[in-house]
Amino acid sequence: MYGALGSLGVALVRSDAAGIFATGKSWFQCPPVVQVNLLGTLPPGVRGKDVIIALCGLFPLDVLNHSVEFMGSEETMTSISMDDRLTISNMSTEWSATSAMFPMDAILERWLRYKATEAAMLEDRTTRQRITHEMVDELFSNPLRSDPGAHYAKKLYLDLSTLSPYISGPNSVKISTPLHDLATKNIKIDKGYIVSCTNSRSSDLKAAAKVFQAAAESNGGRIPKIADGVKLYIAAASAREQAIAEDEGNWQTLVEAGATVLPPSCGPCIGLGTGLLEDGETGVSASNRNFKGRLGSRLAHAYLSSPEVVAASALNGVLSGPGVYEVSETYTGVEYGYGTGKPVTIENELGNALEQLESLIDRVQTTAGIGDDAAQAVTKILPGFPAKISGEIVFADADNLDTDNIYAGKFTYQDDMTTADMAKVCMENYDPEFRSITKPNDILVSGFNFGCGSSREQSATALLAREIPLVVAGSFSNIFVRNGVNNALPCLEVPRLVERLRTSFSENKVSTRRTGWTLTWDIARSIIEVQEGENGERWEEKVGEFPENLQEIIARGGLAGWIKHELAKAA
Repeated sequence: MYGALGSLGVALVRSDAAGIFATGKSWFQCPPVVQVNLLGTLPPGVRGKDVIIALCGLFPLDVLNHSVEFMGSEETMTSISMDDRLTISNMSTEWSATSAMFPMDAILERWLRYKATEAAMLEDRTTRQRITHEMVDELFSNPLRSDPGAHYAKKLYLDLSTLSPYISGPNSVKISTPLHDLATKNIKIDKGYIVSCTNSRSSDLKAAAKVFQAAAESNGGRIPKIADGVKLYIAAASAREQAIAEDEGNWQTLVEAGATVLPPSCGPCIGLGTGLLEDGETGVSASNRNFKGRLGSRLAHAYLSSPEVVAASALNGVLSGPGVYEVSETYTGVEYGYGTGKPVTIENELGNALEQLESLIDRVQTTAGIGDDAAQAVTKILPGFPAKISGEIVFADADNLDTDNIYAGKFTYQDDMTTADMAKVCMENYDPEFRSITKPNDILVSGFNFGCGSSREQSATALLAREIPLVVAGSFSNIFVRNGVNNALPCLEVPRLVERLRTSFSENKVSTRRTGWTLTWDIARSIIEVQEGENGERWEEKVGEFPENLQEIIARGGLAGWIKHELAKAA
């Protein structure tokens, strides 16, 4: 048995939801599981946001399309509050994980008991039906646990006691830097944001308010104002969280400091509403994503941090911290550095076992003389699904090319966008010249972790609007592959092709280029054929079979067409 997934939540978008509501069916690829072992305890001044930002930088691709199971001693887990756990789990999506979960322990039970009591007291709210003490009793009578001796695809280790406050960016979650390395650079900020579901609960607002309250002690008790030329935007995670912050006086502290109040809803985090970053501006946000153009202009610089770092930066006018963290004497040497998160290690438990198994299979096939026959195996092609896809390769040379780069958030909620409009703005945040470079039937090839970020389907449909029939990458975010299949856009992983393109076009690198290379995916034979230019090398590579259930969805024009067919059959 593998690591327990427990009550697992995964992303479903509109087409998925429609399919489930209409037919009661969906498709899902079970992910491998990574065990993340947390050691030590969180130092004072270091929070869950620092943990997940550090993980994004220290292990940038190790949990791609995996489910994550956090583990640790009782002492370690006690140092991680429930709100910090929520932040870490929330941002595990940005770490490229499919899902993340913490153990069912006393911290969780106390939190659920508090919520059950609160719900019972708020008799005028529907929350009283969602969670009760009886539900908690039942849940913890037989709590979910990993199976004894469970095997994991990987085991990662992170010593929390070595962490310091971390900053993510600019414009990438995977660029992760200890705050002290950036603080000396006096990076001027224009805007700060304590918003979104990630870090604007009452505890986050309290931490931010403490920055101003501490400064007031040396200011005659008067709450200091935000630095000249800087704007700080605050929006609670919910109306209830804002009410708690108001009852505690922390909301009033932030308002008195000069913060601009926004409603408790999605806003700057998804590039909508008041206070977006403009060309050339720099912002720091306690939200979960800082992709290019995510918080406003694609020409802005966006950083992520904890709420108290946002507050301190707004107060000082430059990226800076509240000064709470103290350097650990244990990890100040050259070996570890200051706040690096080391020692960190990886055990590729399942990966090593699979390598041994593959080696054994190769030896058996060679001995039996069946290798060539296996290579000639033919995949059944369903009616309406192409047996081959072929076209010229257009290379977008970038790793972690996210959905905001593919289809900017500002267009996502515009209901009047036509197919032609979508084609025009496709990849605009990544490369404004993309629309003039690509032609119908081009095959788009990009780097690793393509399509990470939001679950928006338009990242797939915009590429289809440009008449791109196939996307190839070194690796994909699963949510993009899912949206691709659901909208009849196949995706194919070919790491070797990405490496050869990068080697061949290493000089004069550009965002998007026509290569003159052609790719043919022989789906029936599960082989790709690449011709590297008119007089270049020609090579083939075996790829995985494309399963019939996904062929059927694409053959019917996507999940919507498949749903209509299923409903017609049932009628």
